[in-house]
Amino acid sequence: MKRNRLQTVGIVLAVIGLIFVVAAGVAYAKVQDGYTSLQTFSEAQNVTLSYNEDGQLIDRGTTEGAEAIMTLLTDEWGFNVVGGDLDPADPLVNTATEYMYQMATIGYHVLHGTQTVVLAEDVEYDGEVFAAGTYEFEVDGRYWTDFNRSHPLEGPARSQAWSGTAHGLFAELGVGTVTHSVLQIGLAIAAAFAAIGGMAILSGLGLVWVSREEKVGDLEVEKALADSVS
Repeated sequence: MKRNRLQTVGIVLAVIGLIFVVAAGVAYAKVQDGYTSLQTFSEAQNVTLSYNEDGQLIDRGTTEGAEAIMTLLTDEWGFNVVGGDLDPADPLVNTATEYMYQMATIGYHVLHGTQTVVLAEDVEYDGEVFAAGTYEFEVDGRYWTDFNRSHPLEGPARSQAWSGTAHGLFAELGVGTVTHSVLQIGLAIAAAFAAIGGMAILSGLGLVWVSREEKVGDLEVEKALADSVS
């Protein structure tokens, strides 16, 4: 009876393990489909990062520019950069880190840019008169919500700096980042399923084998007893 129970448990474990292995295979296939789709999308966009001959990231020809962008990404935005995602031999933007770096590149230049605001006529605001003319307005690290939209200079500068294009690129790059991150999680889940399934199958087969050995030993004992009685 004990042997039968062990065999049953072993078979059940092996079947469960097989189910996990199949699920791992399906998950892996879906993840690969996702990677293929993301790669195709990235190739269609053809956005690449710039590296110098030493394999260092550069922005507008300098490593200092790239370092400033990386500082924004890691220190201010708190993003955990994966070094392996940045490959000079494959500059195409198609990984989470590359998408976020490209987003930080756009953000950095917007935040540190200068906008030209033209007033067609004199404007009075909060007791101050802004004469008609052209003004150079420093964004000075302002995000969309940091501008005073009622101000005769800040209001127009906000729309120019954080334009619909800038917001659209942020949204698109954010989707790419999330997609790649989710695919990485899916790959990890597939690996975990495969490991659990493999362990369950080995454990189940082990129980079946142990119960078989016990059964063979019992038969030998019973045969010895029968021989001694006869």
